[in-house]
Amino acid sequence: MAPSPRDERAEVEIVSTETKLHGWVWNITSDTFRLGDGELTREYLDHTSAVAVLALDDDDRLALIRQYRHPVRHRDWELPAGLLDAPAESPLETAKRELAEEADLAAREWHLLLDFFTSPGGSSESIRIFLARGLAPTPERYARTAEEAEIVVEWLSLDDAVDAILAGDLHNPAVLHAVLAASESRRRGWTTLRDPGTPWPTRSRFPSPTPRALADGGRA
Repeated sequence: MAPSPRDERAEVEIVSTETKLHGWVWNITSDTFRLGDGELTREYLDHTSAVAVLALDDDDRLALIRQYRHPVRHRDWELPAGLLDAPAESPLETAKRELAEEADLAAREWHLLLDFFTSPGGSSESIRIFLARGLAPTPERYARTAEEAEIVVEWLSLDDAVDAILAGDLHNPAVLHAVLAASESRRRGWTTLRDPGTPWPTRSRFPSPTPRALADGGRA
């Protein structure tokens, strides 16, 4: 039997690197690097990466939040999520904070559902999705601002979420990945779930500080 394919981290020699744009949340970086017998230059979105939370209640309903996203001009349905822009905060700690801040929820049980690259040809971003169960409301509602001030929280059964994805009604990539992975994991008796503290090798560095991160003292 042929071995299963597995992504492998690769270290190449970086000849030069330049930040082309210091963005409010992330930067545009240009790297020249050696690959094979030659050199290549590639520009990409230099991103801190992020976490998202699929919060599932005892009736297999997941919490979705609706939020305006300006680049696509949509109020799309998403998972509670946030940037990993606080180096002293673990991904799990970030996930717990974001679940409280965006959905006013806390959870007793946490598992790693999956990791994925959002756009490996043009961005350094990876997203880790946690499965949170044993849910309870937080003692107080979080005061939200900016786009988050419009957040609406709705509950949808996991099966209905799968149907909505296949019907083309949901488009957020973290929702698509998380819902389909959770549905398959449930079919397998949740045996695919991993320890929430599993190392995240893609998170080996942070991009250069963005104006937003600098203004917020290191956290966006």
